[in-house]
Amino acid sequence: MVATLDRIFREEWGRVLAALIGFLGDFDLAEEAAQEAFAIATDRWPRDGIPSHPRAWLMRTARNRATDRIRRDRALATKFGLLVAGDRAEVPMNTTTFPDERLELIFTCCHPALATEAQVALTLRTLGGLTTEEIARAFLVPERTMAQRLGRAKRKIRAAGIPFRVPPPHLLRERLDAVLAVVYLIFNEGYGGRDELAAEALWLGRALAEMLPDDPEVRGLLAMMLLHDSRREARFRDGELVLLGDQDRSRWNPEQIAAGRAELDRALALGGRGSYVLQAAIASLHAEIPCDWAQIAASYEELARLTGSPVVELNRAIAVAETEGPEAGLRIVDQLGLDDFRYLHSTRAELLRRLGRTDEARSAYRRARELTEEGAERRFLERRLMELASTSGSG
Repeated sequence: MVATLDRIFREEWGRVLAALIGFLGDFDLAEEAAQEAFAIATDRWPRDGIPSHPRAWLMRTARNRATDRIRRDRALATKFGLLVAGDRAEVPMNTTTFPDERLELIFTCCHPALATEAQVALTLRTLGGLTTEEIARAFLVPERTMAQRLGRAKRKIRAAGIPFRVPPPHLLRERLDAVLAVVYLIFNEGYGGRDELAAEALWLGRALAEMLPDDPEVRGLLAMMLLHDSRREARFRDGELVLLGDQDRSRWNPEQIAAGRAELDRALALGGRGSYVLQAAIASLHAEIPCDWAQIAASYEELARLTGSPVVELNRAIAVAETEGPEAGLRIVDQLGLDDFRYLHSTRAELLRRLGRTDEARSAYRRARELTEEGAERRFLERRLMELASTSGSG
């Protein structure tokens, strides 16, 4: 029951909160109402059973909690007026057909009045359901700093009266870069094992491709996500992460690979050569047997020139290590200033292990473990540390 509740909550959070924000027009009130509804479900459903339409139950309960809160606070009387007026237009809450407002939410969060980092963080918090701590970790900033950014973003939306809607076509472009960045980050969070977030990102990617069919970067992002997601069933075994070279390729999804490559072909036909198109091309190369590591390294080099990202350089180092040896890859890694980035230390550890520099590898694995939350990745790091201990006779 606990696992089922957790799955439902993860799958429904973004939809429920998006609908509440669109209905109430207040991020904080909607989030509080949603949290209360989920808390009530946690208490009642194990006793009474899961309702036949969980999302409708959660929406109805959250709406009732919001109504109660507004009634108790006379200072919010105007909002109660809006709530009552909204009853006439609202889809009945005993159905599961209320509109999906996730696109409206993502474009609201990505309004140009907000700083780019605030746009991304706020959408991850509301649509993705990530905690402030998780978002802070993704941005490599303290949790308190991220909490302040989220608070400022919500206040700005309220003070500026930013509308909850998808903007008209002539305003789409100014928000698209931030929207794509948000979808990308939601997918990245999901790729680590949270399947509901990966599914959320894929839904958004397809919706954006339908809305903007001739934008190569939209197509490129969708292609990249489909190609990476095609390996989902092979990335974990017995609760532990499996590296690309050790994956059982028979568990890759050939239909998703084909769909991703079709989207990549469309992006290239549209003249795309932006960062998402390049990442999709790299993901397609990874699906080849055998991998053309030299071409992957060259593609990462082009992507690094385009983005200036040290994370891209880290990925290039991995490809270089495959073609020129771990020493060449390590030289690149050791020039990167990403001390709080767990993948730098896990990559460095792998290269040092291959070079036989056991003590240094152990130290790097430990640092990566310090930066990694409990889960499949941490279990992988712990196994590597045990393997090094067994070969050296020390822990």
